[in-house]
Amino acid sequence: MIIIENTLISENIVDKKFVCDISKCKGECCVAGDAGAPLEEEEINIIEELYPEFKQYIPVEGIEAIEKYGLFVVDDDNEFLTPLVDGKHCAYVYFENDIAKCAIEKAYLENKISFRKPISCHLYPVRITKFKNIDAVNYHEWDVCKSACQLGEKLNVPVYKFLKEPLTRKYGEKWFKNLDEYIY
Repeated sequence: MIIIENTLISENIVDKKFVCDISKCKGECCVAGDAGAPLEEEEINIIEELYPEFKQYIPVEGIEAIEKYGLFVVDDDNEFLTPLVDGKHCAYVYFENDIAKCAIEKAYLENKISFRKPISCHLYPVRITKFKNIDAVNYHEWDVCKSACQLGEKLNVPVYKFLKEPLTRKYGEKWFKNLDEYIY
């Protein structure tokens, strides 16, 4: 384990290789699973405020799920999650050429909003578990990302390097620089 500031980092994010290969996985991480993506409490207000700006990219069934369940749901552990469409894919997903994509991110990429997408989505395959005084930063291994692991191996890109932007977004440039210096 690696300790940087208030984080306990799994060595898997250094040892494992990863580069998203969306042409092969088709965005399956937004579709598979039994729950929506984790949301941080401060993201709730952002999503509520920006919903009118990215709603236009959400298919009808996603809008219906949001109208039924709300812009977020709370699970049994009192964690905030994105709602699902019929217990399947994230309500914020739209499909383009059979690839699941994020409506929030589409609005961001078109410069309509300044929020890219929930940090848990941006960080995937890293998952963060919050404890009282420290965050556990762990690599989540999932079969749907097999092609990303293969591409990461081929290109020799460690998980943390692939995730430089979202890790910096979450913890800051100094944190990322300290992690990079610790490793090298």
